[in-house]
Amino acid sequence: MKQAIKLGLIGGVVAVLLSLVGMVEAFGQRQIIANVISMGHTLLLLVGLLMSYLAAKRTPTTEPINVLTNGFISGFFVAGLVVLLIILGSLINLRKVFINASPMLYNLLTVGMEKRAGSFLLILIGLSSGLLASLFTLAPPLLRRVLLISVGSIVGAGVLQDLLRPTFALWGPLSIINEWIFTANGLTLRGAIGLFILITAFSFFWYRKGKAIQSRFHQLPSAPQRILKMTGILTLVFILLILPQVLGLFLSEVFTIVGLYVLLGLGLNIVVGYAGLLDLGYVAFFAIGSYTVAVLTSPELGFFNLSFWEALPFAVVLGVISGVLLGIPVLKMRGDYLAIATLGFGEIIRILVLSDFLRPWLGGAQGIGKIPKASIAGFEFTGPQQIYYLILAGCLLVAFVSLRLRDSRLGRAWMAMREDEDVAQAMGINLVATKLLAFATGAGFSAISGAIFATKLSSVYPHSFNVMISINVLCVIIVGGMGSIPGVVVGAAALVGLPELLREFAEYRLLVYGAVLVAMMLLKPEGLWPEPVRRRELHEDEDEAGLDQTSNSNE
Repeated sequence: MKQAIKLGLIGGVVAVLLSLVGMVEAFGQRQIIANVISMGHTLLLLVGLLMSYLAAKRTPTTEPINVLTNGFISGFFVAGLVVLLIILGSLINLRKVFINASPMLYNLLTVGMEKRAGSFLLILIGLSSGLLASLFTLAPPLLRRVLLISVGSIVGAGVLQDLLRPTFALWGPLSIINEWIFTANGLTLRGAIGLFILITAFSFFWYRKGKAIQSRFHQLPSAPQRILKMTGILTLVFILLILPQVLGLFLSEVFTIVGLYVLLGLGLNIVVGYAGLLDLGYVAFFAIGSYTVAVLTSPELGFFNLSFWEALPFAVVLGVISGVLLGIPVLKMRGDYLAIATLGFGEIIRILVLSDFLRPWLGGAQGIGKIPKASIAGFEFTGPQQIYYLILAGCLLVAFVSLRLRDSRLGRAWMAMREDEDVAQAMGINLVATKLLAFATGAGFSAISGAIFATKLSSVYPHSFNVMISINVLCVIIVGGMGSIPGVVVGAAALVGLPELLREFAEYRLLVYGAVLVAMMLLKPEGLWPEPVRRRELHEDEDEAGLDQTSNSNE
C-alpha cells in the first residue's frame, strides 16, 4: 500500500507538472477521438494508467484483491493531486507564478464542467484507470499484448491523423473509409471502435497463427519463396516511389529530413553498431561532404564550376580520407576516451569553418550560397517532392552496401572487435586496418548525406553542423537498435519524423523526445528493431528462466 501511495503521488506530481508547463493545454488542441478525448486528456490518462499499472504489478498476483486495491489507491492519488491543483487555482491566482495556469487549462482539466462536478468526475476517472490497470495486470499475457497494440494503434492514428488522412483520401474506396474513420480533427467514435475491433482481431489471429504461417512459408520450395519475396520488394518500391505525389509538400519535406538522418544513421551504424567505436564527432564528416560540394559547385566563391554529380566523388573521397585521419590518432583509445577525442575532432572542423583564416575559401560565418541543384537528363531535384528521390536512391545504395558489409569477412571482424578487442586481436584480426576501415566507411556515408544536404538547401552554414547532429544520429541508432539496418530506419522515423509531424507543439516536442529516450532505455534497451544477436544478449537471462520453467514443468 505504501508503494501504491508513493507511485500515485509521483504520478500526480507528473500530471500537475505537465499541466503547469503548458503541455496539456497545447496537446488539447488535437483530438484523438473527436468530441470524446483530446491528446492532452490522453496524456494525463496515460500517466494515471502507468502509475496504477506499476502499483498493481508490484503486488503479488496471488492476492487479486490487493492488486485491485493498490491500483485503485494509485489512480486515486494521481487524480487527487490534479483536483488539488484545480482547487488551488480557484483560491489563488497561480498565473502570477505559472503563466500556463490559465482558465483554458482548468476548463480542460474539468472537461468543460463546473469545478465541483469536474473534480468529482476526475476522481471517478482516476479510480477507473486504477481498476483498468489492475485488471490489465491480472489478464493473460496474450490478452495484455493484444490490448496494448490495439489501444496504442488508436492513439497513434489520432496523433498521426495529418499523415493518414491524405493517404486515405487518395483513391475512391479509400476516401470513403477516410470519411468514415476521420473528422477534421480526430477519429470518429465509430471509426475508433471499428479500428479497435479490426486490430484486436488481427493481432489475436497473428499471435495465435503467425508462427505457423511463417513456418509454412519457410517450408515452401525456393522458387515460390523467391517469387513472394520479390513481390513484396516490388510492392514496397512502388509505394516508396509514389509517396511524394500522395503526401504533398509538407510530408515530403518530413520524409526528406528522415531520409537524411537514415543516411547518417547507416554510416554511424558501421562505426558504433558494427565496430563498437563510440564516435561523437560524426557531424564533421557531414560538414566535410556539404562544404566540398559547396566549394566545387557554387559560383559565389568562383573557384570551380562543377555539377553535383562531378563534385559528389570528391566529397566521398575527402570524407573517407578525413575518417582515416581521425582514426589514426585514436587507434589505441576505447570507450569514453574515444568519444571525447572524436567530439574534439567535430568541434575542430566547426571552428575551422568559422575561422577568418579560411573565410575566403569557406565563406566563414556567412556560409556559401547559390549551390546548384542536382539534375539528371534535364530532371532537376528542386523541391521536396523531387529531392526525395535523390535521398531515397542514396538510402537504398548505402543500405545495400551496409548489408553486404555486415555479412562479409570485414563485417564479422568489426563485430568481433566490438565484442572484445583483445580476443579479436588474439584471433588474428588486424585492429589497425579494421578500425580505420570502419571510420573511413562511416565517414564516406556521412559525406554522401552532407552532399545531398548541400544541394537540397542550396546553401551551407557552419551553425548547421553543431554537435547536436552527432548526438541525434547516435540516439537514432540506439533507439532503432545498434547494428540493425531496419532499426536505423525505424529509429529515424520515431525520433526525427514524429517530432516534425508534431511541430505544432513547439518546444514540448523536445520534452517528449527526452521522455521517450528514457523510457526506451528502461523498457526496451535493445531498441525498436534490434539485431538478433543483441536481442539475445540482452534477454539471455529471460530465455534461461523460460527454459528452466519448461524443464521444471516437464519434470
